[in-house]
Amino acid sequence: MLPSHSRPRFAPGAAVCCARAFGGLRGAASQRPDARLWTVSRRGSANRASRVVVCYYRGVGRRSNFIRRDDWNALPAQSCASCSPPLLLPQPMVIAMHRVGLSLAILALAAAPARADWPQFRGPTGQGIAEAAPLTWSEDSGVTWKTPLPGRGWSSPVVADGQIWLTTAVETPPNAQQQEETKAKFADHPVGGEMGSAGAIDLSAIQIDFETGEIVRTVPLFHVESPQAIHGLNSYASPTPVLADGKCYCHFGAFGTARVDCASGEVDWRQTLSLDHIVGPGSSPAVFEDLLIIPCDGADEQYVAALETSNGKIAWHTPRPPIRATDGDLRKAFCTPLVINVDGAAQAVIPGAQWFIAYDPRTGRELWRVDHGDGFSNVPRPLYDGRNVFLCTGFGRQAGLLAIDPRGSGDVTETHVTWREDGKRISTQPSPVLVGDRIYMINDTGVASCYDASTGAEKWRKRIAGNYSASLLAVDQRVYFFNREGVTTVIAAGDEFDEITKNTLDGSIMATPAAVGGDLVLRTDTHLYRIIGVPPAARLGMK
Repeated sequence: MLPSHSRPRFAPGAAVCCARAFGGLRGAASQRPDARLWTVSRRGSANRASRVVVCYYRGVGRRSNFIRRDDWNALPAQSCASCSPPLLLPQPMVIAMHRVGLSLAILALAAAPARADWPQFRGPTGQGIAEAAPLTWSEDSGVTWKTPLPGRGWSSPVVADGQIWLTTAVETPPNAQQQEETKAKFADHPVGGEMGSAGAIDLSAIQIDFETGEIVRTVPLFHVESPQAIHGLNSYASPTPVLADGKCYCHFGAFGTARVDCASGEVDWRQTLSLDHIVGPGSSPAVFEDLLIIPCDGADEQYVAALETSNGKIAWHTPRPPIRATDGDLRKAFCTPLVINVDGAAQAVIPGAQWFIAYDPRTGRELWRVDHGDGFSNVPRPLYDGRNVFLCTGFGRQAGLLAIDPRGSGDVTETHVTWREDGKRISTQPSPVLVGDRIYMINDTGVASCYDASTGAEKWRKRIAGNYSASLLAVDQRVYFFNREGVTTVIAAGDEFDEITKNTLDGSIMATPAAVGGDLVLRTDTHLYRIIGVPPAARLGMK
């Protein structure tokens, strides 16, 4: 018989673990994406107490199938990387037993999710797609660890090699003169009453151990006296770092960019790119081969730069096309590049005020552009489904979502726009997500909507409570929405709105979580969480 520490534990989530039921286990229910139809429980009379698993799963049937405990214990052990203690056997799976003869058939429906890295904003693909993630959690359930964070920052956590990296800003309060200068500068600005400043800021990178939640080191990167003011919803550490080849690339907009060696914590180089954000930094960088691509769309100047990853020197610098608006506030943007493959060639798609533009990421040469109108302050990262690129116009008279065929050249405004949808429901901050042939999004005030990616036709629209800045996450056939009030709403992907659950944490969620090995690494305004979706005590009790 296998030792107790090796016995499978039951863990709800996108990748549902198999569970053994010994004597006292009754009615443990997992929630697979499709989801509430999957149940694991012990069935039968008392003389069947040693028989174990019943799995109900859509597509396999709703038939009770049993396996004896001794037969289960004879199964070969295979590690499941997403569970702790490790589970046996791949997950999710169906265990089928013929009642007559008790012959065993194990149908492995999907392999266990390995602990994949989450190296950049919105994950490996940059589009918010995860193989697995927990479904339910709270402050009292599913939290492996919770670590207080110094300073303030909305950068998303990035993860590689068992280590988490994020950035933060420790602010010194402004003196009376600095407060008056900020007030005077923004007296006539539309959001002047929401602007704030700091006397000085210390910008750092923080390394945290994935397993324990302990802070490994804090790496000081920049000290800035009298920094530019920022909007009250922003932070001085909002851009998300990028991990590549054992290096962490930390970007703070106009306040500086640096490369940190992940093993030693040494700073390899620092670089500064000038621009006036007006409301603070927002664009995250992207790595392409040996280049770090950085959008610099300020009120004063708009350009895209690429730094050599080895030394931080500028490899290329490409000005944006002319913009009709003369007001600097209408010329800025905060998008993150998405590098895509189009018929074997790389394109860096980088939205900006008035223009959607694709560049050759190696040289900075413009490939195509689309005039999207008067939009500005774009935040959502683009999506790509292999046919079209999907982009949001940002703020303006009316927000828009466009599908663009990226196979054109030059100004393709009249020739390569597949479809366009406009309206207040279109996101101006959270990045949308693709699940199959459907686009899911939510605007700042909580209006969620779903669109046919081929036609742009709206499938549904629904208000979800709260205000939203963090981007969406897609896990199999589920979509996660994270609001500023600390609530995560999970829905089933589909042509009708179908809410599965809500999960609440203390604090505000401004940063987009990372999904690693079936767990969530989630940052609030005060803490970093690792969430597994089922409390450790419950895991230990299910043997």
